[in-house]
Amino acid sequence: MIQAQNFKVAAAIPPEARKDNAASTMVEIDTLGYDYCTIILTLGATDIASALCKVTECATSGGSFTDVTGLIAGTSNNNTGSTSSQTSTTDNTITVFEFELHNRERFLKMNFTAGNGTNGTFASAVALLSRKNNAGVSDLAADRGAEQIIRLPDSTA
Repeated sequence: MIQAQNFKVAAAIPPEARKDNAASTMVEIDTLGYDYCTIILTLGATDIASALCKVTECATSGGSFTDVTGLIAGTSNNNTGSTSSQTSTTDNTITVFEFELHNRERFLKMNFTAGNGTNGTFASAVALLSRKNNAGVSDLAADRGAEQIIRLPDSTA
């Protein structure tokens, strides 16, 4: 088994039109069966920092989501121990949220609201769910959250 293939990908914020002083579309992420989550938020062209950037959670699908303490850009610490900032005003940047799913609610959402700038922000995010807590690793694209898997065959020595 190749450990790097033991994950499922989920759309957290699908690609969409540029937002200015508006929230992105948030997709609920079901974490059942996984022990770790990495959310990768990608910004394209932007002219202002975000107004809101955080991870929220809920025990039930469609319920009321609450903030995950420690996963709020601008108030939570980053990996160096410094207070994190809202997302960059620099084009083509990435912000990564990494956290264990132990003692977390089952459903997550990535919340992003573009700041009030002149042109707005392009944003999208994916969640990588990993450390599957059962032995089976599926090679089916749908089981891994993808339409298809394109893989170069392993080379032999």
